[in-house]
Amino acid sequence: MAESVEKLEDGIVRSAEQVSSQICAAKDAIASVIFGQDRVIENTLVTILSGGHALLIGVPGLAKTKLVETLGITLGLDAKRIQFTPDLMPSDILGAEVLDESTSGKRAFRFISGPVFAQLLMADEINRASPRTQSALLQAMQEQHITVAGARHDLPKPFHVLATQNPLEQEGTYPLPEAQLDRFLMEIDVDYPDRDAERRILFETTGADETLAKGSMTPDALITAQRLIRRLPVGDSVVEAILSLVRSARPGPDGGDTSKFIAWGPGPRASQSLMLAVRARALIDGRLAPSIDDVLDLAEPVLKHRMALTFQARAEGRTIPDVIRQLKTRIG
Repeated sequence: MAESVEKLEDGIVRSAEQVSSQICAAKDAIASVIFGQDRVIENTLVTILSGGHALLIGVPGLAKTKLVETLGITLGLDAKRIQFTPDLMPSDILGAEVLDESTSGKRAFRFISGPVFAQLLMADEINRASPRTQSALLQAMQEQHITVAGARHDLPKPFHVLATQNPLEQEGTYPLPEAQLDRFLMEIDVDYPDRDAERRILFETTGADETLAKGSMTPDALITAQRLIRRLPVGDSVVEAILSLVRSARPGPDGGDTSKFIAWGPGPRASQSLMLAVRARALIDGRLAPSIDDVLDLAEPVLKHRMALTFQARAEGRTIPDVIRQLKTRIG
């Protein structure tokens, strides 16, 4: 029995070393095209390696679309893009059945798949579509299949949704419902690049030669990495840190003094997301097990879209990131 366990551990170590090198190569390939967004690139890779979906929030022109396009090329995924507009219908995303007539005159319905049948789906400006259309993605994101006219259609594997959203209050936008927000493993803020990164952008993107993304992984290698992440060990201290942090982000006794500022908080899916995310981050860094620092670093993108503040908290000028930072101090 001891020899079997030792062989299993050796196999995990060898697999982790191989996968980690592939991930590092993919990360470097993405960074050669997307400048000044290292944290965004890392969190996006963490989301995909965890098998989840991400919501990218930032003003227009910060390379959110370019990032998704580059990820598709680098990871070898079949990528498609949907531009969400107020008049977009669910069938425009999922597909529809059409009536075909054969040469013999026989008629039958045939399903024409929509753009959701992709390994990497970019939902551009997702908050511009109506709730009815947004809900078309719910089943796909959670169940990995859709239902049209009573028939089930499985989506390709792996399947990931990277949605973008402008943080600007505009007419014709619809806030995402809480049930859909909870389907996103992370909410990733895309900020302005610093001065040096923007200088590099000017020279690299306005010259005669354009840097193109290069493939570094395959879908099979990505699936292997996702399975490996679920086998990485997690220490008791990290598990307790995850539980303490997520439970304190809810209204109730676990929240202590901050509970009066929280209207509603994250459910168990947040704990699951954080558990997978810290493992993925450890593997990206070449480590075989996550640490409490991983929990603290990933707490905000995993939790902030799963919480809401009370009227009292908003009146006092508090924000969700402020509350999360206060909760983190109890652990770190």
